[in-house]
Amino acid sequence: MKGTADDRPSRPAPAQLFSPGADAIYRLVLMTAAACLVALPVLGAGIVRSNYVTGVGVAPSQPVPFSHKHHSGELGIDCRYCHTGVEKTASAGIPPTHTCMTCHSQIWTGSDMLKPVRESYEQDKPLVWRRLNKLPGYVYFNHSVHVTKGVGCSTCHGDVTSMQMTYRANAFEMSFCLDCHRAPEKYLRTPAEVWNMEWAPPSDQATLGPQLVARYHVRGGERLTECGICHR
Repeated sequence: MKGTADDRPSRPAPAQLFSPGADAIYRLVLMTAAACLVALPVLGAGIVRSNYVTGVGVAPSQPVPFSHKHHSGELGIDCRYCHTGVEKTASAGIPPTHTCMTCHSQIWTGSDMLKPVRESYEQDKPLVWRRLNKLPGYVYFNHSVHVTKGVGCSTCHGDVTSMQMTYRANAFEMSFCLDCHRAPEKYLRTPAEVWNMEWAPPSDQATLGPQLVARYHVRGGERLTECGICHR
């Protein structure tokens, strides 16, 4: 006797390839990947602009722990005494050892801290300082042009007279320079104030600034933002 359809042996159900929660996991992976694609550029930009990379606020070790706060702030030594080229040349210049020895051949002559200075002078071998403020090779910058046109030291270098150990005050990104080039009247000072590290814009800067632009013959507007001004 032939069996009915109900009597035929049942086939096993096919094995399930994905678990019930696989769809949720797949969606989570896609969302995580998309978030990473968005976050990585933001994270990268943050790292590039961080103080760790730019060196802003970081005082590196130097052959001698020179204190601008003591020399410039407390003793009142003018910037130009050591940085002799700041008004005349593109580079402000690093003082040679004999500049240090004009004082330290008479005071603190036996200080262990100043031993590298004495050895440098005796051996006629310059001290190797770690440079803090260095622009890329494709950027042209002239110190003398800026300070003789009323741009103060502290605008770029911060209040150096308050720095026990000198550090970099600004990252000198392109936007930093363009802010001043687009509106120089906001930053220019009278000649007497160029060396004032505690300078702040006076209440009449809105009136004084344009007058200084005219007095210094600063060509503002599009001229100062042309590529060839900084990239030569």
